[in-house]
Amino acid sequence: MSQNQASSPADTKPATAASRIAALIPGILLCVLVAGVSALLERAELGVFEHPYVEALVMAILLGMALRSFWKPAPRWQAGIAFSAKQLLEVAVMLLGASISFAAIAASGIALLASIAAVVVIALCVSFGLSRMLGLSTRLSILIACGNSICGNSAIAAVAPIIGANNDEIASSISFTAILGVMMVLGLPLLIPLLQLSATQYGILAGLTVYAVPQVLAATVPAGLVSTQIGTLVKLMRVLMLGPVVVGLSLVASRWHSDAKKTNVGFFRLVPWFILGFLALATLRSLEIVPATVVGPVTKITGFLTVVSMAALGLGVDVRVLANVGGRVTAAVTLSLMLLLGISIALVHWFK
Repeated sequence: MSQNQASSPADTKPATAASRIAALIPGILLCVLVAGVSALLERAELGVFEHPYVEALVMAILLGMALRSFWKPAPRWQAGIAFSAKQLLEVAVMLLGASISFAAIAASGIALLASIAAVVVIALCVSFGLSRMLGLSTRLSILIACGNSICGNSAIAAVAPIIGANNDEIASSISFTAILGVMMVLGLPLLIPLLQLSATQYGILAGLTVYAVPQVLAATVPAGLVSTQIGTLVKLMRVLMLGPVVVGLSLVASRWHSDAKKTNVGFFRLVPWFILGFLALATLRSLEIVPATVVGPVTKITGFLTVVSMAALGLGVDVRVLANVGGRVTAAVTLSLMLLLGISIALVHWFK
């Protein structure tokens, strides 16, 4: 065969895969570096105060945000940062399933399950009503309500094609998600001593209020394994509400808007792969196929991946974006989140 002959598609696939992996390395290493500095600062706190008042996880977010405030990562860094913020954290959530038994779900009882559904429905209605009162369009109000009440950007992405939302509406509804998500991860643990919450109560509160499943992990890790397990379970139950909401909207969207796009939403769009992995590992743990001796090492790996991902999350947040968000959208998203937090706090005190 001639040396000038073109390579076959099969020959180019390994090279393409290798180039993609190589493109991720700079950003991942940057996130690992920020996470390493955060771990060293936490260790220094232990040496001075005998207790880490600011955990490495929180430190990683703050350092990442501080770095991002005066330096915008070039394209060569961005792929790895995005991968660390999303895929690595999703892997951490999946691995968390190995430490959870379905006995915890059974022990939660029907009251908690019904309460989660009620909170989601109430938050959807109140958030939608607030957005409409502030003069936002019906479609934008639906996106804000779903994003705040269910699972942030994932809910917005699933609902947007159902109701025919345009790019401006989608961009407006998700503009605050990253910043408010970080604020919740940083601020929610402060409510533990303020409201005298138990590990179980805090886990329920985090699961009901934090936007994304990975962010629940980040918000509950400082409070201990019990809070992390309960928070993740509550959040997963909350995410499952997205299915009925999408189905309901698909039935009525065409009546509201003639330009609504009729899109079939697949199962794997409603239920992400890492949630399926979480459930699979939880099943194996419940059946004792995953031995108890594995839980400790897996928990450590999960913690490390979480710190790296929080560094990436901080590096992806530009606080200056606040100046570019409309006042009515800002008010709608913020008030909706505050109301959801208030409803959830009332619920967790009822679960005393």
